Amino acid sequence: QVQLVESGGGLVQPGGSLRLSCACVTSGFTFSYYDMSWYRQAPGKERELVAGIASTVGNTNYADSVKGRFTISRDNGKNTVYLQMNSLKPEDTAVYYCNAVGIYSRRRYWGQGTQVTVTS
Repeated sequence: QVQLVESGGGLVQPGGSLRLSCACVTSGFTFSYYDMSWYRQAPGKERELVAGIASTVGNTNYADSVKGRFTISRDNGKNTVYLQMNSLKPEDTAVYYCNAVGIYSRRRYWGQGTQVTVTS
């Protein structure tokens, strides 16, 4: 069972910043064989893709709502993906989930989620 562990969520004022981390703690997991993404789900809304980063080439994609404010990155040596969130808005409030998809297996794994709350 692949285990993804998110951290870095919390309470922040509008305009503030947070950095989320997602570490794969499963031994034998070849992190570089997985495309990684961050999703979020706000109360009463469907889960939506926030940002994604390819396995090795590092191509990234972002939801229009976060372009220019969020940056996704990965460190394959540390089996970790990051989401730097700047200029946070109240509408960014949600539970943020880390997602991994195998580039060969196409298996999908989810983290447990971390709460981000943006409020004054």
